[in-house]
Amino acid sequence: MITNYFEFYNLPETFRPDEATLKRQYYALSREYHPDFHATAAPEHQQEILNLATLNTNAFRTLSDPDQRMAYILSTHGLLEEGKQELPNDFLMEVMDLNEQLMELEFEPDPETVARVENEVDALSETLDAGIEPVLAGYEGLPQDVRPQALQQVRTYYLKRRYLLRIRETLAKFATRS
Repeated sequence: MITNYFEFYNLPETFRPDEATLKRQYYALSREYHPDFHATAAPEHQQEILNLATLNTNAFRTLSDPDQRMAYILSTHGLLEEGKQELPNDFLMEVMDLNEQLMELEFEPDPETVARVENEVDALSETLDAGIEPVLAGYEGLPQDVRPQALQQVRTYYLKRRYLLRIRETLAKFATRS
């Protein structure tokens, strides 16, 4: 059984799938694998249909969400293994500085500091997004031998974004306190 979601939908591996095609494939397979249409089939066949219906739902949920899709592609290439998530030192220093400011907020809530950290995180996010956009948009057209380099760039972007997301979550807690 095919377990690669892109193969399942007969789509190329891409960070920017055509949303209409994705929905069309999902609905077509939803009808094909609907358990009601196979109610009189042998129990083994019913189980197979149920498995395919579940695969269809999981594939659609994953591929229709940009973050899940990115994590899925990186995972299928073995790039999100635990413990192998080193990031550039300059980024880690910026994040460490932001985290120190968050720790200070823990003891001294200050709306100005919250706003300043939010602005820094926004600026970092915008820079990250702008830098990765050409890679995400052009990935599908890259030759196979160049894709590993692009995937490394996407992996670094993905990990940086997760760091920034955690900082945003912490900021949100401070924003509700002040």
